[in-house]
Parts: sequence; structure tokens; C-alpha cells
Amino acid sequence: MAKWGEGDPRWIVEERPDATNVNNWHWTEKNACAWSQDKIKELFTDAIIEGDGFKCKITEVEKCEGEAVANNRKGKLIFFYEWNISLKWKSVLSSGEQKKKIEGNINIPNLSEENDISEVDVEVTLKESTDESEKIKQLLRTKGKEKVHEKLRKYISSLREEFSKGMILPKKDSKETVKENMNNITSGFNAKVQMNTTVSSNSSNNNKQNIGCKIATTSLKQQQKFMCRAQDFYNAMTTPEMVMAFTKGPVKLEAVKGGKFEMFGGNIHGEFVELSPTKIVQKWRCKTWPSDHYSEVTLEMSEKSDHTEVNLKQTGVPTSDEDSTKENWDRYYWDPMKRTFGFGFLM
Repeated sequence: MAKWGEGDPRWIVEERPDATNVNNWHWTEKNACAWSQDKIKELFTDAIIEGDGFKCKITEVEKCEGEAVANNRKGKLIFFYEWNISLKWKSVLSSGEQKKKIEGNINIPNLSEENDISEVDVEVTLKESTDESEKIKQLLRTKGKEKVHEKLRKYISSLREEFSKGMILPKKDSKETVKENMNNITSGFNAKVQMNTTVSSNSSNNNKQNIGCKIATTSLKQQQKFMCRAQDFYNAMTTPEMVMAFTKGPVKLEAVKGGKFEMFGGNIHGEFVELSPTKIVQKWRCKTWPSDHYSEVTLEMSEKSDHTEVNLKQTGVPTSDEDSTKENWDRYYWDPMKRTFGFGFLM
């Protein structure tokens, strides 16, 4: 039996020469954060901007905060990136035998796949305002902005080229080329995301065999901190429109005691046992678990002065699925909620 979030061994057939990720169906992901930070530093450090008799040099990438992820789903490459960048610059002016150093920052607050490069803001600040420094500031707002946009385009192009490698795997006897694969690249999480479902012609027989069987179970505990009110988190877990937003797909959900819920293409489903502004209790199961076997999920929300603490307790998890279930709470619930609603988190 496949674990939630993992490929079912019954899917491994002869359509792939290496017998993995058949037809590129499964969602695969690569973390591009560290690579992106290095690439951005490489592109900007020591870059020269000159014109109108002035010359500026970017001396340091002072800040590069954010994230970048490359995903493959059903043969499509999807890139998510969001960066807040601050660059230090300086210019040395010669006046006779004296040299005057002018310094400042270039801030790029909204580099993301949601914005075209031409829409990315480039803010210029001065360490000290003088007649000369204001002229250099004007240079950086014009030619400097063009230079920054040029470097950002190179970053995005390099990101797509680097993280396309090995993401879309060739099919048996396939004549697809890298160029053809690159045509599938899209930005953002617009595609409907579903967890992997188990496909088997004998699934009905397998379900019958699982009925009434005893399985070893365990319990999970997690704690998360969200930069939001407790009511905001409650709404994100119980409002259909908000659940659809972070799961990136259709859901069925009735947030009342005894109400049913179904998400991720039916892979996760169950019903609400208890609902209050500080506590949610669910009968919760994964489709690949033995038939009629449910775990119990308890979410307790405690609002602090500057964040909301959420404690998860899940009992009745099949022992064989312990690790994958832990991982998938982060991957399919907490991380997407933080990204989608801007809840952020405290370390």
C-alpha cells in the first residue's frame, strides 16, 4: 500500500525505462533557495552602472530574503519565487586631488513570479544627500533600473534552465527534447494540485480484504506558530474558499459538527467532530489507508500577544505511514497556508 504523498508501487510499469514517476504524473519538488541566493550574489556583486559622467559599483548584496521552488506536475514545470533584495552601492568622485565617496542602497522589494520584470520596483536611497549624490541617484533610477532588470531576467532564465534538468523525465521511446520540455514551463501555482491517488484494477478486492483487519497505529504531535489571529487560522481551516486557496484545488467542506470534508482529489476526507474558535476535532483519513480506518485529528489554537500557537495531535495513524504523514502536514497544509495567506512563522 502506498504512503500518502508517495508513488504506489503498482504504478511502476514499463512505460518508463527507469521505472519511476510514470508519465511524470507525480508532483516532484526541488528547493532552489540556496542556489538562488548564490546566483543573485554572483549577478550583482561588482556590477558597474555608468552614464552621464558618473560610475557606480554594487559592492555587496546586503540582504536576500525569500524563497524559490521548482515543481513538476504532470509534465509541467512550475516555478515559485519571491525575493526581497537590498544592494549596497558606491561611487567615487574626483575633485582635484580630493576624492569623495558617495554611498547608498538599491532595494528590490517585490521580485516574484506574479510580477513581470518590468513591474518589479527598484528603489534607490542615499546615505547622504548632496547635489552630486542626487545626480547619481537619478542615474540609478534610470540606467541603473534597466541594469537591475537585466540582471533579474538573467536570474530567472538561469533558474528555469538549472532546475529544468531532471525534473521532467523521459518516457520509454520518447523523442522529446529539452527544448520541448521548456515550452511547458509556467509560473505560479495555477494548476490544480492533487495528492497522488492509488490506481489498481484490483482496488475493490483490496478494500474488501482490509475491512476488519487490525493494523498497528501511532500518534503524532506537532506545534506551529502563525503570524495571525486564532480566528484567521480557524477560518483558513473551515472556510471552503480559503481551503481551496491553499490546497490549489476543489474541496467539499461543511464546517458543522458531523459535516463532511474532502480535499486533494478525495485523497484526504473525513468529518468534523468538534468545532470552536479555539479547537477543531476531525475524523480524518487518507484514501490509501485500510478501508474504514480513521485517525482523529485535534487542532488547538492559542492566541498569543504577537502570534497564534497551533498544537496538532493525531491519533490512530498507521505506523507504516508515520513519517510520510508528518511530512505531508508541513508540505500540504502549513507551508502552503503560510505562503498563500501571508501568515509567516516564528522560528
